[in-house]
Amino acid sequence: MSEVLRLGLLGLGTVGQGVVRVLERNAQEIERRAGRPVRVVHASARDLGKARDCNLEGIRLSADAADVVSDPQVDVVVELIGGTSLARSLVEQAIAAGKPVVTANKALIAECGNELFDRARPQSTVIAYEAAVAGGIPIIKAVREGLAGNRVQELAGIINGTCNYILTQMRAHGVAFDAVLSEAQQLGYAEADPSFDVDGVDAAHKLTILASIAFGMPLAFDRVMVEGIRQVTPQDIKLAGEFGYNIKHLGIAKRVEQGVELRVHPTLVPEEHLLAKVDGVLNTVVVQGDAVGRTGYYGAGAGAEATASAVLADVIDVARSGPQSLVPPLAFQPEAIAELAVLPREDIESAYYLRLTVADEPGVLKAITSILAERDISIEAILQKEPRHGADATVALLTSVTREAHFDAAVADMQALPFVRQAPARLRVEHFE
Repeated sequence: MSEVLRLGLLGLGTVGQGVVRVLERNAQEIERRAGRPVRVVHASARDLGKARDCNLEGIRLSADAADVVSDPQVDVVVELIGGTSLARSLVEQAIAAGKPVVTANKALIAECGNELFDRARPQSTVIAYEAAVAGGIPIIKAVREGLAGNRVQELAGIINGTCNYILTQMRAHGVAFDAVLSEAQQLGYAEADPSFDVDGVDAAHKLTILASIAFGMPLAFDRVMVEGIRQVTPQDIKLAGEFGYNIKHLGIAKRVEQGVELRVHPTLVPEEHLLAKVDGVLNTVVVQGDAVGRTGYYGAGAGAEATASAVLADVIDVARSGPQSLVPPLAFQPEAIAELAVLPREDIESAYYLRLTVADEPGVLKAITSILAERDISIEAILQKEPRHGADATVALLTSVTREAHFDAAVADMQALPFVRQAPARLRVEHFE
């Protein structure tokens, strides 16, 4: 029998327990794929006495994660702690010891990956991170390896299950954001502090990684334009439906003439598009390559065993090939990674949805359309909701594609009109044509 590949787990939370369960259940299948047995021999946990939903027999437990990294019996370090402080320190220790690292930590890769990959290379070791994006969907391998012969032109995805669940429930039941968020927290789909998810940071981490392996650029988290979903209302979702669109929180990376667009925001998507049809906590990513055309990847974006599936795929790669033979971490050869200009917000081009609350008086539509015409912005569709009992009216419209700076200026002009009652609501529209 081939020599056992011995794993050290940093963290025995939801995903760590999932790794232990899947590895035990599928031990024979994994050995057949890896060419050698794979075992967890050492794991760290903050509370060693806590009951866990996995078989820990034969696994040494330590309260100090550094003990796992330094254990000479550990061949591969699996980092499942999260965050960018302790996790980074532990990964750096593993690299210094020449041990391959497998991680599910999207923040660590997005914010620290450039430096960590540079550290790993001279140590002849590797950092693998399939589980960092979209849970069980093998999107890293698909873009980095399966589409390696393509020039990737664009990718877009629902890459945060919490946001997708909230928007799905708002659309299905006409309920406001705060109420659905509370329900999501009760069901375990949202954290007690949900800002990381609902404000778009989690999706921005994932988009950073996808853009780097798609375009061959350094990780650029600090240049991603990020918007969350707190501003989306049931009224906007209803009006979007009347126009034939669904609102989804998307990460979008797109090549354009001036460089690349990296943006995370709520987006109106045509109802017939794949991205509009994915509901609940599921994820999906659509990638456009010049040779293959459009491809789509759909599945569980989180969860114990879905994420464990991705973790173990990386472990099997290490077992098969050794660190020197793995695909470069950002898909392109390190010396070929090149800086690309990331467009600032004002230079992004998109179509737009705009909702205005206005006084019910003559000349309103004429004034609005005149402002858009002055900026060379065409109206593609318009809805006017008549007021009841002397209340204010609602005007909603969709524009043609325009530069964001032009649209900003038009909205500012509208907001200054005396009959506009409150700040206009605005969202971007994407057709992915």
